[in-house]
Amino acid sequence: MAGRRERARQERKVKIRRIVIAWSIVLVVVAGLVVAVTWGAGQLRERLASAEDYPGPGTGEVVVRIEQGQNGYDVAATLLEEDVIASSEAFTDILVEDSTIQLHPGAYRVQQQMSAQGALDAILDPANKAELRVTVPEGYTLPQVFERLERDLGIPQAEFTQLAGNFAQFDLPDDAISLEGWLFPATYTFDEGITAAGVIEAMVARMHQALDSHGVADADAQRVLTFAALVQREARFADDFGRVARVFQNRLDINMALQSDATVAYGTGNLHVVTTTAEERADASNPYNTYQRTGLPVGPIGAPGDQAITAVLEPTPGPWLYFVTVDPNTGETVFSETYDEHLVAVERFQQFLRDNPGWGG
Repeated sequence: MAGRRERARQERKVKIRRIVIAWSIVLVVVAGLVVAVTWGAGQLRERLASAEDYPGPGTGEVVVRIEQGQNGYDVAATLLEEDVIASSEAFTDILVEDSTIQLHPGAYRVQQQMSAQGALDAILDPANKAELRVTVPEGYTLPQVFERLERDLGIPQAEFTQLAGNFAQFDLPDDAISLEGWLFPATYTFDEGITAAGVIEAMVARMHQALDSHGVADADAQRVLTFAALVQREARFADDFGRVARVFQNRLDINMALQSDATVAYGTGNLHVVTTTAEERADASNPYNTYQRTGLPVGPIGAPGDQAITAVLEPTPGPWLYFVTVDPNTGETVFSETYDEHLVAVERFQQFLRDNPGWGG
């Protein structure tokens, strides 16, 4: 009995020693991890402290761009190149320390020789985003569009005109004869530093988007824009768009000349009048003369908007073949089915001209 008790006691001692050794190993491992984590944090703090950095707050102003797809290291390289920060490490170490920071594409106004943290704060502040806004009204012709773009974006008209001379470089259909009609009228927001080519690309892309949303096939895009530009120029009020489109469609259906003064005027280059002379209407050499040529004009005479495109695709039902704006000041327009009815309306317009000498000239 005494021998068995002694053996049991010895076995308990062995088990206790094993447990003590096991826990000692665990404590050593944990202690090692704590030392490693502490050392790593210390290394990051030392790196942050040692990375070259400007004291800030910075001077002057510079616009930097963050492109789509760039990462923090790319942005740091851009900031370093523009002398915004003293070193890439000072900027990227902040991003490594806080993985929740997100940098968004765009142009930003910052100062040179800022601290890395100050530069990051400036980029994250929406108030520092360098943006330009421009609104292009419906019906504007290319020269008018380019004038507006120069005024609001600061890009010389000459740059747009030069690009328009090589319009094939843009995403236009094969039957397009110019950029006319393809620059969608809307309000745009561009980053500072946008190029003339970038502006045109964006406006053409927006027109494609509009045509796609209306279900216009690529093969029919130029014809729809040519028709819609005509409606845009001739209609004034929302209710008139569909009726103007119907008049022209009814004429097209019977091969009747459209007889639009707006197209004749566009062909002469005199875009600031609503009337034309007998000589201008008789000029068959004008490719936009819809008095002398049947069918649609050779191309758009301005930039149509969604309302005009909708009117062409869904014209208001009606038998009209004629319309005339009898009071240009109010926009009142009379639609007629017969020529005799139309002559009565034309007399009202002519009376307006007699009462308002020099109007529209």
